[in-house]
Amino acid sequence: MIKAGVRILIALLFLGAGVGHFRDPQTFMKIVPPWLPSPRTLVYVSGVFEVLGAVGILVPFSRVIAGWGLVALLLAVFPANIYMATAGIKFGDFPPENWMSWARLPLQFVLIGAIVWCCDLLNRP
Repeated sequence: MIKAGVRILIALLFLGAGVGHFRDPQTFMKIVPPWLPSPRTLVYVSGVFEVLGAVGILVPFSRVIAGWGLVALLLAVFPANIYMATAGIKFGDFPPENWMSWARLPLQFVLIGAIVWCCDLLNRP
């Protein structure tokens, strides 16, 4: 029961973030490190995978692949979060020097752990 609740919360988080990538791509484009090509394309691609992962972890037959996909996505976007924190980039309504830019770095690994746990990614034969 608790795992199902955590899955729902994670799904809502990723669904909201994924939709945000399409509603306001400029905000997300600002945190794409300058050494990566095509920021708009990367924002849209990550948004698609966030939405797919959100829906996928709620469906039993796709839960494992979607869970691993979200773990991979979180690792893939980690450089953008590092760039946002180190470059002091303003994101949304938060000031650039906001502690949340730094706090989200370790929290990303907590989120990965929550996905692994609630999707039973390590309990598969």
